[in-house]
Amino acid sequence: MSSFPEIPLRPAASLDAAAIAQMMRASLNALDWMPLLHTPEEDLFFIRDIVLPKQQVTVAEAGGRIVGFIAVSDGWVEQLYLDPAWTGKGIGSRLLSQATAGLPSIKLHCFQANTGARRFYERHGFRAEALGDGSTNAEGLPDILYVLRC
Repeated sequence: MSSFPEIPLRPAASLDAAAIAQMMRASLNALDWMPLLHTPEEDLFFIRDIVLPKQQVTVAEAGGRIVGFIAVSDGWVEQLYLDPAWTGKGIGSRLLSQATAGLPSIKLHCFQANTGARRFYERHGFRAEALGDGSTNAEGLPDILYVLRC
């Protein structure tokens, strides 16, 4: 863990949709290999109308603003994003641990190009079970199916 002050985690509320969408976009924009597929309005629709109503979402807050979030559904980590300025402070580990506590197994997809996320998940015990060629995701990028059996 880090020596940074504890960042509070809490369940997301519908009023958080815009802040979550903006933070997610900042995180995606920090990845130079990530294609830009959606407008800010589409990001907001995705978070507000798909993620928040259908997934268990937890946010991390610092200074009154959302700096990270995780969305889990049926044993899958569907989303895990951190504000680029807040990585390396243990927030992602806490979000992952809290949101998946008690699950018998956890699955997720990660882009092969996302070496930082791959190191993060592997450090947390996830194992690569399958490689994809990008034909099943909107970005068209090769991915990895990671699984953690608890």
